[in-house]
Amino acid sequence: MAAVRVSSRSGLPSLLLYLGIGMAMGQDGFFDVKFNNAELTQVIGYAALVVILAEGGLGTKWKEIRPALPAAAMLSTAGVAVSVGVTAAGAHYLVGLDWRQSLIIGAVVSSTDAAAVFSVLRKVPLPARLTGVLEAESGFNDAPVVILVVAFSASGPAETWYVLVGEIALELAIGAAVGLAVGWVGAFGLRHVALPASGLYPIAVMAIAVSAYAAGALAHGSGFLAVYLAAMILGNAKLPHWPATRGFADGLGWLAQIGMFVLLGLLVTPHDLYDDFWPAIIVGLVLTMVARPLEVFISLAPFRLPWQEKVFMSWAGLRGAVPIILATIPMVSGVEGSTRIFNIVFVLVVVYTLIQGPTLPWMAKVLKIAVDPSEATDLGIESAPLERLRGHLLSVAIPGRSKMHGVEVGELRLPAGAAVTLVVRDGKSFVPAPSTVLRRGDELLVVTTDPVRDAAEQRLHAVGAGGKLAGWLGTTGGGESLAGADVAHEVAHAWRAAKKRGRTDGPRARH
Repeated sequence: MAAVRVSSRSGLPSLLLYLGIGMAMGQDGFFDVKFNNAELTQVIGYAALVVILAEGGLGTKWKEIRPALPAAAMLSTAGVAVSVGVTAAGAHYLVGLDWRQSLIIGAVVSSTDAAAVFSVLRKVPLPARLTGVLEAESGFNDAPVVILVVAFSASGPAETWYVLVGEIALELAIGAAVGLAVGWVGAFGLRHVALPASGLYPIAVMAIAVSAYAAGALAHGSGFLAVYLAAMILGNAKLPHWPATRGFADGLGWLAQIGMFVLLGLLVTPHDLYDDFWPAIIVGLVLTMVARPLEVFISLAPFRLPWQEKVFMSWAGLRGAVPIILATIPMVSGVEGSTRIFNIVFVLVVVYTLIQGPTLPWMAKVLKIAVDPSEATDLGIESAPLERLRGHLLSVAIPGRSKMHGVEVGELRLPAGAAVTLVVRDGKSFVPAPSTVLRRGDELLVVTTDPVRDAAEQRLHAVGAGGKLAGWLGTTGGGESLAGADVAHEVAHAWRAAKKRGRTDGPRARH
């Protein structure tokens, strides 16, 4: 686990460390393990990618990604087409590859890697809109890229462009429909059925996500898009025992990355990379400096995004293990020159990930798009169903920067049918009074009936983000402002609290 700690602290995607471990174990390495089974690598890589996409979808917040969906969809479709065309032209005219090999390389490296994006961008303080676009793009663009690589690697005459576009659209539509359906049904079932043990919830969530991939593939749709969308629905459905589920998915995602990257490192033969080093650098320059910026600026032209954000997105198109996995498809299909394609992709990914990953925080500061990391953080709320009582037990953790600090229990104004029953502070628990002041680090146990569970969670999130006057300031759990009587009630309640503490300068209504 030392490699996990090093990659997390350095800002480098874990790809580089684990690929290095695999190469050290393989041919030309310390153990000289002979491994050249591209088909097995592809199968295991697909399985790992399903887990990584599921983990990424579970961690994607719908409120952040919803405004970014149109832009991400354009990047994942029209943007991919631009990137493939420009990169393929560079590989053909500058490196001398034939058009089939050039198109395969262009398609393979046009996929931004979900594991690299999720692991790096979540450590960079960026605006929610920008993070949403990049994360959604990495989750969406695997599907059309896989279809293109398979089509370019197939034997026989190539399909005409309009037939290929139609196939991509159909597979994406089927995958999206299957993913949304499986995710909704799975979330509904987990919210209304109490499993016999809390440890079963993380397993059930991952099983549902993997089932979405299987169902999408069986329906001749995009299984990768299906698993990402299903996981995203599950991740925003307020499921029971959510922190445990999130931790389990995160650990499983790390395990998938480690296994996949080590296996890819074993597959490569280091002494074969020398001849393809400079061709890989040239293709990478075309991709990074020409194809990716054109992809971003052309596909996002209809959207009013600041140029600084577009420049950052041009630099943040991280490649990881996914392009290397896709490079095994022509090897399995027996495409002429497939080994050279794999070597070029391998070198390109390693070199440019080493350059781009660590420089993203610096780029965000130079472009002045980094946000203040000291903003109030959201609450961690874990729900356990009380089936026989038709209620829920919410475990609420108050983080260090939450504005719930200093709020009295009575000022939470939970809906009728919900109440704070216990507070745990400094390892000691006590039953709070309405005048009990909540502090950072407190853990609350809130009992709520089933009909008001969502309203109680919304109110807790609102107070965590806006403090005791959350409604008065226009901050609620659902994103709406409180109206009329609710505003007056907030002001009056705060006025009484101020007088109680001996202050005479209570809150005044704003005009």
